[in-house]
Amino acid sequence: MTAGYRIAVDAMGGDHGPRVTVLAAIDALSRHPDLEILLFGQQSSLEPFLARHPDNLIQRLHLVHADSVVAMDERPSFALRRRRDSSMYMALEAVAKGEAQACISAGNTGALMAMGRTCLQTLPGIDRPAITTAIPTLKGHSYMLDLGANVDCSSEHLLQFAIMGSVMLQAVEQISQPTVGLLNIGAEEIKGNEQVRLASRLLSEEPGLNYVGFIEGDGVFSGKVDLVVCDGFVGNIALKSSEGLARLMSRKVRRSFSQSLYRRLLAFLARPILKELQEQLDPSRRNGASLLGLQGIVVKSHGGANRKCFGHAIDQAISEVEMNIPALISDHLEQHLPRSGSVQN
Repeated sequence: MTAGYRIAVDAMGGDHGPRVTVLAAIDALSRHPDLEILLFGQQSSLEPFLARHPDNLIQRLHLVHADSVVAMDERPSFALRRRRDSSMYMALEAVAKGEAQACISAGNTGALMAMGRTCLQTLPGIDRPAITTAIPTLKGHSYMLDLGANVDCSSEHLLQFAIMGSVMLQAVEQISQPTVGLLNIGAEEIKGNEQVRLASRLLSEEPGLNYVGFIEGDGVFSGKVDLVVCDGFVGNIALKSSEGLARLMSRKVRRSFSQSLYRRLLAFLARPILKELQEQLDPSRRNGASLLGLQGIVVKSHGGANRKCFGHAIDQAISEVEMNIPALISDHLEQHLPRSGSVQN
């Protein structure tokens, strides 16, 4: 990592707040010697977690007091009106002012999206930002978007998501022509609702996309495509369902192997394989979802992330700063504005 990177962290967000975010920030400073972190939150809540750490790390951690906190259950509209003195808004504002190059938050997703659009604005040609992250597949991993930022999407929005996701994969995964699939209830052209069928036509006509057609739910984790595109309602349900299934499988396997001495012996012998499988399915390894489409880098951490998982989100933000993802997307969109121009929100 080159020198001079500064990241803004909403230290009050998430289910665990400062006892996860502050310690994860200190860990990140240890991993990245040239990193500085602006830590936004209520000073009295943050200071107890800063004790007993090396001075060379604490000197690169700058605490910025925020009077309020966005609650996890607050409506985005209320948070946008009444929480401009919050740790979340102030962290985003730091990116908008050029005081930081990325923002990380584990807080209220809807509020983060609303505040992000207000502070940073969307890229030209993009109407709505979309949330994307990596998902495990038989071939390694793919990416999926949108994962909950936009419940109702038009066909034009889905086209914009596909363009943004494809550009991101070209940079992050070094894939020259990422394959793109549109999530649907069937592979046939007649399947799905009107907006999905129209989106399929738009994607197939877009010369900058390697669109391969519809993909069904049972193909999401097959690795058939590099990018799965859908609206946020469907994407969020698919993501949470897969996380729940992964936890179910893990518990079932542990319970099955503990039922007898013979099975415990088999579990001991199979431990390396089971550990490898658990790591591949563990959602925390991919913690950190990008809000694509903003004029700045924003990474959303899972609300229940622990110290290690929140650290993954910080690392992802650093990687996006290094690659300057918003600029890459913006440059690509300039070639496609006549086709992917603004539509009504």
